[in-house]
Amino acid sequence: MIFNAASFSALLQALRLTQGSFKPDPTALAPTVTGNNDTNTVTPPPTRPVGAAQSVPSGLNFLEAGDSSAPQPKGCDVEPYDAPPVENQVFAPFDATKANIYRYRQQQSVNLGSWFVQENWMVPSLFKCASGNKLSELDIASGWGSSDSAQSVLERHWDTWIDEKDFEYLASIGINTVRLPIGYWNLGQYYCQGTPFEEVCKVYRNSWSRIVRAINMAANVGIGVLVDLHGAVGSQNGQPHSGISDGATNMFKDPASMDKTINVLMFLMQQLAPVTNIVGIQILNEPKNVPELTDFYTRAITSMRQAPTPMASTFPLYLHNGFDLERFSDYVSQREDFVVQDHHSYFVFTPSDAAEPASDHTHDVQGTIADTLARASDKQRRNIVVDEWSCALTAQSIANEPDKDKARRDFCEGQMDVYTNATAGWSFWSYKKEECEGDPGWCFKAAVNNSLPATFFSYGQAPVTDKWKQQALTASIGNITAPSTSDILARPQANNVNAAASSTRREAPGSSYDSSSHSRHHRFNAVHGHHHRRETYNGEELTDGQRLTVKGYTDGFIAAKAFAMVQNSKLGFVGQYVADSLAQLGPSVVKPGMEQIYRDAFGQGLSDGQGVVMSIINPSPGSWQ
Repeated sequence: MIFNAASFSALLQALRLTQGSFKPDPTALAPTVTGNNDTNTVTPPPTRPVGAAQSVPSGLNFLEAGDSSAPQPKGCDVEPYDAPPVENQVFAPFDATKANIYRYRQQQSVNLGSWFVQENWMVPSLFKCASGNKLSELDIASGWGSSDSAQSVLERHWDTWIDEKDFEYLASIGINTVRLPIGYWNLGQYYCQGTPFEEVCKVYRNSWSRIVRAINMAANVGIGVLVDLHGAVGSQNGQPHSGISDGATNMFKDPASMDKTINVLMFLMQQLAPVTNIVGIQILNEPKNVPELTDFYTRAITSMRQAPTPMASTFPLYLHNGFDLERFSDYVSQREDFVVQDHHSYFVFTPSDAAEPASDHTHDVQGTIADTLARASDKQRRNIVVDEWSCALTAQSIANEPDKDKARRDFCEGQMDVYTNATAGWSFWSYKKEECEGDPGWCFKAAVNNSLPATFFSYGQAPVTDKWKQQALTASIGNITAPSTSDILARPQANNVNAAASSTRREAPGSSYDSSSHSRHHRFNAVHGHHHRRETYNGEELTDGQRLTVKGYTDGFIAAKAFAMVQNSKLGFVGQYVADSLAQLGPSVVKPGMEQIYRDAFGQGLSDGQGVVMSIINPSPGSWQ
């Protein structure tokens, strides 16, 4: 069946792959109000040491909510919070090699929602004494009787909601990335000027240093961080999770708001691009799909690429598609730089979703939705992620399922499998919420080993923790060598080598270990592996096509090894990695018109290399002697 543009868009909408709904809000929004039309020019982001205290520009006055004569609600007294010092947070020196692994690898991720951007339905306790509609971050900062009290409430939350043990837990079950939603207000007082947060900017004077601390806590356990601008100046969608509760989307009709948002993004680029475990910056979260959106994205990307940091031109930038997969597949496919489309997938917000049985949702996910995501992924070099999804189903969807637990588990795992296979990664919404234990639909901690598997490692098995076995495994992967030129070219279509691991001895789990014996005998090498490449095949000099086949295959094979050496990772953004490799190799190595030979050979080498790694990490039964 052939679809025209209109019918194809209608199909995508029916499949929830275009216009969608946002995360749930507890109450209706207040009437829309009109924002100001300030047209101030962009101010360059001030330079300051990362994590340093942020000074207040001259002329900025604080107007504290506590100065009002309004009576304080009962139960809203806040005990002063003696916050632990976090001012001296700094990032570790940049490691370019490891940063490439973090940024290109397949992502198993969770959102750290309601840590720095509060949502009432997730943390209702923080909204008990909020002001106004009690829906958004601004309502908290403006409430609790005074700015000092609101600051105490939020700083206590920032320091206790998620800590080092949470990151250790996530790493222990195979989560290698987190998505960290922040708002422009979290950057501190300077960035609140001329915004609704200006009067409460004092509340956020210690916020940025805590974000730096969060990134460092993730780095300590090998977790990458995608910093997501969840709340932009003027609001990109009018939703409470953008920081406001007036329902107004003012950003795209207010040049000053767009200028200030670019200013925020430039600061983030300068601060975060040189950080090893930062996998990218998300420019906007769930913006309205307005005509101006692509123009804003182009402007933001252009500005960020010109930031005064050496990594700016190659740093990954993520953009949400406004629930229009087709539009932004076209947009991303027309770019050559590292730009990633983010698609969000939920099944609870429309009447049709609410009524559809869970098993039918699972069938949709594994069928038409999987196919559509795969086509989009192919079109844009696999530069796509599903960075919000959940196990949430309505009571109606689950009501008539004969085995409700199985139906939910099939639905959850079905999504995870499809998003893993079709895209470069996924991120569950959200890691935790209040009353988490009873909500496996929205709470990742409750879903693990329940609606979801117990672990999420790229190769299906946790890295060994025993020191000696860990060294043995690392050495085994490190000793992998790619097949020889003759073996690569001898395969059907010159790109299908059945590389396999071999070993003269493998140490049995739990047995004694001798490192010198291991170095002599316990080796996993690709069959026919050689370090030196022959430049002839069947007695004749290699053709350009043969030479490129060998080069592509070998690069793909070694890429599988290199990624596995870091926490057993897999290459996820394959198309972008190959495109960037081709750009580095240049026309002297890959002649114009022959790029596809390299791409095809790289893909086969990558697949075969991952097969060898898999045989080492997950040895077949009986292989230990």
